[in-house]
Amino acid sequence: MLDKIEQLFAEQIASWPLLTRGTDALKQVQTRNVDLNGFTVWIRHLPHRIASTTAAVDPASVEKRPCFLCSANLPPEEKGLPFNSELTIYCNPFPILDRHMTIVHKDHRPQRIENQVENLFALAESMPGYFIIYNGPECGASAPDHLHFQACSVGGVPIVDDVKKAVGRTIPDYGRQVWVVRNPNQLKEAIARWNDLSPRDPEPLLNLAVFRRDSGMVATLFPRRKHRPAAYYTGEFTVSPATIDLCGVFVTPVEKDFQTISGEDIRRIFQEVS
Repeated sequence: MLDKIEQLFAEQIASWPLLTRGTDALKQVQTRNVDLNGFTVWIRHLPHRIASTTAAVDPASVEKRPCFLCSANLPPEEKGLPFNSELTIYCNPFPILDRHMTIVHKDHRPQRIENQVENLFALAESMPGYFIIYNGPECGASAPDHLHFQACSVGGVPIVDDVKKAVGRTIPDYGRQVWVVRNPNQLKEAIARWNDLSPRDPEPLLNLAVFRRDSGMVATLFPRRKHRPAAYYTGEFTVSPATIDLCGVFVTPVEKDFQTISGEDIRRIFQEVS
């Protein structure tokens, strides 16, 4: 699978100008690190992520636009790699990390984690060196109307070291809430538990990341209180944390935010939304 992914990227970078620009922009990315309760967070300035960060995801707005993940609406240059009978892997032209992919269900169906945990783990098992991401429909998914995951290279991303400090199923003093589990059944139980504690239709607010380590599979569940922080609406910071942010790569599309946001600001935002 990894060879096929590399081939897909090579062919798409050569033939799809939007992806070429995105990967070139990633090579010039500005990143700085801050400390959050003894844990590292990368602050990453990515102007090309402004559309995703500010995406209107309310039902009325979603209803008005064509689905940009449906195969019929994809740019003619965009090609995919089938993963199984349900999912297709595409290169993300607006990357946050190296080898950023969007993994899309063949059917236009709502973003729901129900009955998809096995797919998350199957992807992670087949893609060592990557982490597989699920953003809930009200927790950072810019296409809440079409089921999809994301994947990125996990090399160096803070979450890999962070989970080593887990005690039981939590990471103490992490600055945001997270549950750490090891297999599909445990993840299903954690999702069900969070739904019991914070029921919401159609599913509890959450973000998920699954990846493979030498010691085996790891899944992180970030229970959410709300989608966007107050700072987004006041204009203090144009930020909207999703799974990658919670895993320690905090995206700032606006340059002034990149320059001024502090570890304490991020801790405040994380505690507000998680």
